[in-house]
Amino acid sequence: MAARLRLLLASLLGGSLLLAILCLGAQNLDQRPSLNLGFGRSAPLPAGFLVGIALVIGVLSGGCSAALLAPRSDQLPGRE
Repeated sequence: MAARLRLLLASLLGGSLLLAILCLGAQNLDQRPSLNLGFGRSAPLPAGFLVGIALVIGVLSGGCSAALLAPRSDQLPGRE
């Protein structure tokens, strides 16, 4: 339980730190394309910011899924 919680907190902390660095780095970018979402267009955002958001979402979802799918200590092989 403690290992799963530690992994979950580490992924949340790492993702929020990456998001803060990404937001600080995307302040002064000039080229800002907008995305066609099918039902409308997004706000003009820098291309690096869009790629960075995808990276942050991947870190968060990967860390959370690893924490949720990790075996509990009583399910480890060899412990009976």
